[in-house]
Amino acid sequence: MPTTGLPRRSALTRRKPVDRLVAEGGEGEGGSLRRSLGLWQLTMISIGATLGTGIFVVLGEAVPKAGPAVIVSFLLAGVTALFSALSYAELAGAIPVAGSSYSYAYATLGEFVAWVCGWCLVLEYGVSVAAVAVGWGQYVNEFLDGTIGVTLPEVISAPPGQGGVVNVPALAVVLLALVFLLGGAKESARANTIMVCVKIAALLLFCVIGFLGLRSANYADFAPYGVSGISAAGATLFFSYIGFDAASTAGEEATDAQRDLPRAIMLSLGIVTALYVLVAVVAVGARPWREFQGSEAALAGITRQVTGQNLWPVLLSLGAVVAIASVVLTVLYGQTRVIFAMSRDGLVPPVFSRVHAGSGTPRANTLLVVLFCGVLAAVVPLGNLADATSIGTLFAFALVNVAVIVLRRTRPGMRRSFRVPLFPVLPVLGFGFCVWLMFSLSTVTWVVFACWMLLGLVVYFGYGVRHSRLAAAAPPREK
Repeated sequence: MPTTGLPRRSALTRRKPVDRLVAEGGEGEGGSLRRSLGLWQLTMISIGATLGTGIFVVLGEAVPKAGPAVIVSFLLAGVTALFSALSYAELAGAIPVAGSSYSYAYATLGEFVAWVCGWCLVLEYGVSVAAVAVGWGQYVNEFLDGTIGVTLPEVISAPPGQGGVVNVPALAVVLLALVFLLGGAKESARANTIMVCVKIAALLLFCVIGFLGLRSANYADFAPYGVSGISAAGATLFFSYIGFDAASTAGEEATDAQRDLPRAIMLSLGIVTALYVLVAVVAVGARPWREFQGSEAALAGITRQVTGQNLWPVLLSLGAVVAIASVVLTVLYGQTRVIFAMSRDGLVPPVFSRVHAGSGTPRANTLLVVLFCGVLAAVVPLGNLADATSIGTLFAFALVNVAVIVLRRTRPGMRRSFRVPLFPVLPVLGFGFCVWLMFSLSTVTWVVFACWMLLGLVVYFGYGVRHSRLAAAAPPREK
């Protein structure tokens, strides 16, 4: 019910009790989400959202900054992600609900901060889905060219401003994800697991082939630009780790969330880091690092160079096609669950928390989100707007590190299935690294972020603050 007359301070600082968050787990308008995801499925969701376009194209951007020491850069980025992953793991085990960092902030930092965090997640997931989907068409064309020698016309495979009118492949991969999402969480997880296995197999295939071309001389002059080059490449590579938090959006569909969510988050980050480092070791060993300059398809180029054949690059292109489809599926899943949680709290319209009785999914929510992301991917040239994904993610990560500190102090005795070691040192480091990386982003990205935040304030004070269910449940103010 809409509420009025609440003092502004209460709207900014009111917190949703952890017990209430957990008690409402799974409940939506007209039904409940179904608990059907185990540790394996949750881990695959996180890997599916993380292991995507980054590893297939990022080497061409990162190696020129660090040389062979890009191996260390991957480890540096992984450690930076680990700080936030530890905080996510503790909060996911203590507050096993949908909504990820939005819900954690609501319980610890107040409704307004939670809204800002949720609004950042909407930006992160929405723009990243569109950006990744746009790139899908390029890999489809590479695969088609290598197999049957034809490519889709640019007019239907590129966005406006880049030679096209409508990016049909981008729209197609989003609609493909819709089919799985409407079938239910279990069906979506099954499809994602298959795709994750395919892309891991593609990367391992690259490592086997690349190993045949290793030359010890390529590791000479290991760090040509010193520590500054390693850190610069690490900042670039950090964004290849974005997505490990996807499992935390499935808190209300996990069969044993308190046990499995922390394990899934840490296990997925470990697997992804190991794969990244292994691929980097093989790639810089098989090709002189100076030849990576401007190379966007480094892995395919290395396999062609080592084997002298076109078959292996085609198989890697297929792996990239599957990898991107998996990212689209899992990120869209996370987007719908975050908005589901915000809707259940009354901060966005109730249609987004309406659960379909047959599939046990927020069907209307899924349709609206996919429609928005599909149109964005098909007709909007994203350009630098895609960088907004990074700043929104880092802001949410920073808040999670703060939230774990606050919850330790306000609820020290509550049950936690996982605890951040070396508390509070690691959460403080996690917060510091996130802020540092945020300020390394361009001015244009900050302007886009500021505009998005202003729009969020209009929506919150125009709708959310007056429809908040937490405010409706609050006792009347004393006169």
